[in-house]
Amino acid sequence: MSAINLRPTHSDVAVIDVGSNSVRLVLYRMDGRAIWSVYNEKVLAGLGRDLSRTGALSPAGVDAALTVLARFRALIDAAKPRHVFAAATAAVRDASDGEAFRHRVRGELGIDLRILSGEEEALASAMGVLAGAPQARGLVGDLGGASLELIRLGPEGPEPGVTLPLGPFSVDASLRLDPLAVRRYVDQQAWPIASRFRTETLHAVGGAWRNLALLQMRLADYPLEVVHQYEISRRDALDATRFVSQQSRGSLERIPGISKRRLEDLPHAATVLQSLIEHLDIQIISFSAFGLREGLVWQAMSEEVRAQDPLIAGCANLGGRGALAEELGAALEAWLAPAFARLEPVFGDREPRLLAAACRLAELGAQLHPDHRADLVFEQTLRAPIAGMDHAERAFLAQAAFSRHTAQSQAPEPVILGRLLTPERQIRARALGAAIRLGCDLSGRSAELIDKCRLQIKANSLVVETQPDWSAVLLGDQTTKRAQTLASLLGKDLKLRAADRPTLVNAG
Repeated sequence: MSAINLRPTHSDVAVIDVGSNSVRLVLYRMDGRAIWSVYNEKVLAGLGRDLSRTGALSPAGVDAALTVLARFRALIDAAKPRHVFAAATAAVRDASDGEAFRHRVRGELGIDLRILSGEEEALASAMGVLAGAPQARGLVGDLGGASLELIRLGPEGPEPGVTLPLGPFSVDASLRLDPLAVRRYVDQQAWPIASRFRTETLHAVGGAWRNLALLQMRLADYPLEVVHQYEISRRDALDATRFVSQQSRGSLERIPGISKRRLEDLPHAATVLQSLIEHLDIQIISFSAFGLREGLVWQAMSEEVRAQDPLIAGCANLGGRGALAEELGAALEAWLAPAFARLEPVFGDREPRLLAAACRLAELGAQLHPDHRADLVFEQTLRAPIAGMDHAERAFLAQAAFSRHTAQSQAPEPVILGRLLTPERQIRARALGAAIRLGCDLSGRSAELIDKCRLQIKANSLVVETQPDWSAVLLGDQTTKRAQTLASLLGKDLKLRAADRPTLVNAG
């Protein structure tokens, strides 16, 4: 597979994923390391529905898959993406007529369908998790319609993985209505690999597990319905899996937000998760919205693009104005980083990345009405499909983006902020937003003018100092107002001065 050398603007990539249950097309726009899903369509064809009974693909599933693949071919021809990846997984791989199906797809539709081996599927899923969370460590589990892929993420990257027949279609139909029989079957498959894959953290991938995460959010009254990097404890996960196993389909259907088409697979997904938690001694479950499809794209990226930070790249792209936004964001980062490094960190070694990301959002909302700008950028940042951040970091950046546009202390959705951020982190986010606002207003959003001034945070004071001969340009009433807001949030006295002049302002 050749590497994608992405242009500075953007590249479009199409991925066709022929799974055991669903057939899906995703069109991605890629801006450097930022991966944006701009179109997503799926059909639950059920290709693997008969696999445990006949060993072959479902005839109805084949018809449904060919029909939707013809549509996907037309959409791709119209979109003209630079790269197209088409892959099939467990059902096509294991079915006696899988190769015949692949030949039909190629002959009738001109789509070259690559059948992934179990190891390739596991690796692609692991790469997808890393594309969405580069710091991820532990075990990746990707539950599909016919199989479960397990692969460990070690310090040097993904290690060799395995594929197990643990999807709902791999269980004999006669057992599916007997929860105890299903659990015995799952345990028989999980126990032999337990010692090899024992881990603290499981990164859960797959539609059924994502729906289980949404259900657990409802049970916990969790206020932010963003599945990506949503983490729950062993206890909460076991509570959710037991809840599902005790409910009728009718009861589950009444839970808002749960996919009705996924309901029949939810009890099985819960059983598999419960077994893995107990056999592998899992303590934390982190759900990933990135998986095999993003992994296929990630594997084809150039090393240069892979090395970029997805959080910073995503925020830079979300911030708008292309190279101009990046120039301003980089200048703000260089201006603020030395000063904020003197503060006690509230996010540990993640602090510099969060500051860099927040600076890239400085231009977000520039084209929105000023009366509503702060609220709108808060909502957009909180729920943006940006990789590389957990939920607390989402809330932090949303608060910072809000405070970049207003001095108001009350941001939208205080319940979310209160649930996800400590008071110290809320204050730091407000201070960071106020500092970005100060830098933008001080310089008129000019990267060149920011460089004519220095910001210092000292033991008892906040110092804004201009280079010689620049005080008249940079220090005005609005600058003083913005600087005073920042100083108050930091609990410091304010000093504004030019390098070659006495103190101009000393506001206690």
